[in-house]
Amino acid sequence: MNNSMNLARKRNEVCWRLHLSASPDAAYRFLATDDGRARFWAESAIETAGVIAFNFPNGLTASLRILEQAPPHRFVVEYLAGGIVTFELANDGRGGTDLALTDSGVAEQWYAETLAGWVSVLLALKAAVDFGVDLRNHDPARSWDQGYCDN
Repeated sequence: MNNSMNLARKRNEVCWRLHLSASPDAAYRFLATDDGRARFWAESAIETAGVIAFNFPNGLTASLRILEQAPPHRFVVEYLAGGIVTFELANDGRGGTDLALTDSGVAEQWYAETLAGWVSVLLALKAAVDFGVDLRNHDPARSWDQGYCDN
């Protein structure tokens, strides 16, 4: 594990980077719109008055506040177990996007699951943004809770 990962773990943060072929404007729409979030993140994620009502395949629901929107470069939302998730999107200089995700405030007992969970979410995002593909199975009997690699 490199030093930046060690420092992030000590601060109870999960940090990942992802490259997308799509522009920051296109990628941002997947984070900041109901339809976009439903294409990779949750079965539905409808925003009303700054609060997103997430409905996940395993039956979990959560109403979480949007803390910041700065299209197309920054989207910040409350997340599960008290975390704050920040998505930062930057133009890669070739028409694509370099995305950095930081989930801060991750409790120690949830760190490993959160670290792996974001890989699942981010790869589903890449598939949806870059290829128009939904990797999820949408089956509550085959969700993360039953050990399936499916967000």
